[in-house]
Amino acid sequence: MKRRKFLKTSIGVTASVGLGLLAGSLSSASKTLPSKHLIMPPLLDTLGTGRINLNAQFGKTRFLGTGVSLTKGFNQGYLGPTIRMRNGILEENVSNSLAEDITVHYHGLLVPGRSDGGPQSVVTPGSIRKSELNIDQEPSTLWYHSHIHRCTGNQVYFGLAGAIQVTDGLDEQRGLPSQYGIDDLTMIIQDRRFDNLGRIVYSPKMSDVDNGFHGERIIVNGQFDTVAVVPKGIVRLRLINASNARIYTLGFNDGRPLHLIGTDGGLLDKPIFLKYLRLIPGERAEVLVDFSTGSLSTLISKRGNLMQIQKFAVDDSIPVKIKKVPDFFNSQPFPLPATITKTRRFSLTMGGGSAGQPSADDKVVAKESGYICGGRSAGDMATDFGINGRSFDMDRVDFEVALGSVERWIITGAGAVYHPFHVHGVHFRVLSEGGGLGRRQENVGWKDTVLASGETEILIHFTKPAGYESPFMYHCHILEHEDAGMMGQFVVI
Repeated sequence: MKRRKFLKTSIGVTASVGLGLLAGSLSSASKTLPSKHLIMPPLLDTLGTGRINLNAQFGKTRFLGTGVSLTKGFNQGYLGPTIRMRNGILEENVSNSLAEDITVHYHGLLVPGRSDGGPQSVVTPGSIRKSELNIDQEPSTLWYHSHIHRCTGNQVYFGLAGAIQVTDGLDEQRGLPSQYGIDDLTMIIQDRRFDNLGRIVYSPKMSDVDNGFHGERIIVNGQFDTVAVVPKGIVRLRLINASNARIYTLGFNDGRPLHLIGTDGGLLDKPIFLKYLRLIPGERAEVLVDFSTGSLSTLISKRGNLMQIQKFAVDDSIPVKIKKVPDFFNSQPFPLPATITKTRRFSLTMGGGSAGQPSADDKVVAKESGYICGGRSAGDMATDFGINGRSFDMDRVDFEVALGSVERWIITGAGAVYHPFHVHGVHFRVLSEGGGLGRRQENVGWKDTVLASGETEILIHFTKPAGYESPFMYHCHILEHEDAGMMGQFVVI
């Protein structure tokens, strides 16, 4: 089979979507497997250029091999390239070929507010945003997505998102897999709903606003029901939960362990053995998996209904570079900040006193497909969600923080819904989650997203400035909650 025909069949998309890199070569062993192989997002490597060039554009994507979905993406028809960067100055060029406003928010990047890409940093249709990013943080897996108020859920759902790798070039010295798309796999996990023609739909009912918009099928890197081809050794999975609202509890169907090596803020000092890994919206995790047994296996989610995430198959012809999980990574320790200057409390409130149950308006469905943001959206259906009793207002800064200070934040979730809570421009330590005395293993190291269920306590170190013209955001990362007003903003001066 010719390469062009094979790749088109494998990813199942039109020519408007970049094909990226095939995860592994095709030996006689893998040829007996299903023909759809997981494709990595194209790699936008800035290490040599010092420049990020992104263009938001329309696309047409065939997710299920049937109907063609109208989609959006960066530099391609759905999702965007994986941006590889290192510490130093990066030139940023973001152009917008869509018919709606966008931003590019760098989720987890420690940069000043003017570079963060929040809802104030609008790139209008036909325009170009030029700026500089001063990168200064530990190696980590981050992601980027549009962040227009009341349109974030829509724009991420239809594809305006992508992965980021911050690297220092020392992974081989640490004994970690680092071959992009071979033994170092980026996996952008999303759930989507499809109509009877196989097209994705985003038409939130009121209950979808209350509970967040969930889909019945899982796609990885914009692809459905594929096989990730890997070498017969240790493989690194960079897991990104880019779903609008779904929480995953990830593990393998054959019981093989996950060795957690990195959370939101970067690498840990040593691996943590896990059977299951919880991953909330906006959160990232890096794990090592041993495929030396050579057997077929499937990554699944056990939260709620059992869901297949990704199938894996070993190709013996791929050279194995890493044969064992390292004992430690020579990473920096994670001391807790010593002096706490202030304690703040945040109560996440849902509209009309809702506890996340189906609403009386549940049968009222938006008539628009949701493809173009600006029609009826989750943010239009409910605008009285909030934090501390106040719904988000672009013209209101909620408080000031002193640059360099450390604060304790106590976040209380609303009703029966679990709220992933994200803070822009910072890293924090999780002291407790849901009122528990101990920290979950997924919360070790520095974080930027945490689950607020009951009462959750974090310590934040504010190291980057944010002025009144470009404040930082804090919000629920259920995108429908965020669009409906469960968000605030603060300055660091």
